[in-house]
Amino acid sequence: MRLSVLDQAPITKGNSPQGAIEKAVELAQLAEQLGYHRVWLAEHHGSSSFASSAPEIIAAYIAAKTNQIRIGTGGTMMMHYSPLKMAEIFKTLSALAPGRVDYGVGRAPGGDQNAIYSLSEGKYPDVDHLYDKLETALDLIKDTVPGDSMYARTLATPEKVTLPEAWLLGSSGNSAIQAGEMGIGYSFAQFFMLGAMRKEVFDLYRERFVPSAYLSEPDISVAYLVTVGETVEEAEFQARPQDIARIRLAQGRMEPILTPEEARDYSLSEEEEQAILTNREVHLVGTAKEVADKIRRDKDTYGFQEAMICSITHDQSQRLKTYELLAREML
Repeated sequence: MRLSVLDQAPITKGNSPQGAIEKAVELAQLAEQLGYHRVWLAEHHGSSSFASSAPEIIAAYIAAKTNQIRIGTGGTMMMHYSPLKMAEIFKTLSALAPGRVDYGVGRAPGGDQNAIYSLSEGKYPDVDHLYDKLETALDLIKDTVPGDSMYARTLATPEKVTLPEAWLLGSSGNSAIQAGEMGIGYSFAQFFMLGAMRKEVFDLYRERFVPSAYLSEPDISVAYLVTVGETVEEAEFQARPQDIARIRLAQGRMEPILTPEEARDYSLSEEEEQAILTNREVHLVGTAKEVADKIRRDKDTYGFQEAMICSITHDQSQRLKTYELLAREML
């Protein structure tokens, strides 16, 4: 099983957005040394919690600061961009780092209503034809004339570059079907919601898969939110700030992540404490062996090829430790 990194460039309390991006580079370099397969940057807008608003730019910088690890977006929020612009960005990236670039896209907005309308200059975005938009972008990337007449007479340059890998992010059967029919990878966001990972969704992807220029056989990755410690107690202590952040997010509050000490003393209701326990299926917390065993059991049950680890702890050294301990256990 491949092991990879999903980085949202989290902004923890007392730290700067610029520092969050610098830490993303540090994490990618460590991940390469540890043998991780790829690093993806998420896309978030209008947030004081995450600094990754332009993931393709961070990915380009990381590509220049590393040698072999794959880099890309997980994902580019395609509702905001034209197929031509997406194609030219990722063809350029692939020309700069041939054989190392991933074009990962998602249908979510990556921000609130204000961000959506600001990115579209006040116009309501077309959210009903996103799969068509993706198909057009994939055609442009591989130098094929797309079916959409708007783009049929426009070259996506640079031409004749090494194809990036292409992935569709999702948490539903519909995304799985579309990824399969387009012949691209399917990346499942396990950390989005409790109970969403179902074998029948992955089976749908495999059943509907059609080989393409991008991929010859089905490929599934699953993204987990993970906090690992030397002991369970250490892991729980470090995980609580993110547990509270998820509760705040459900309340519409996106705020900098607390320190572990602040989180320890933070007052929650019984219902909120129960929500944290329930979410342990989504936020994996424990020793490296416990977390690795859980991921391996999921792999045996669902049949995916790759686990993508997202770790959000207040302290960068603790975040790096999560990736180090997991690599020691799984790679």
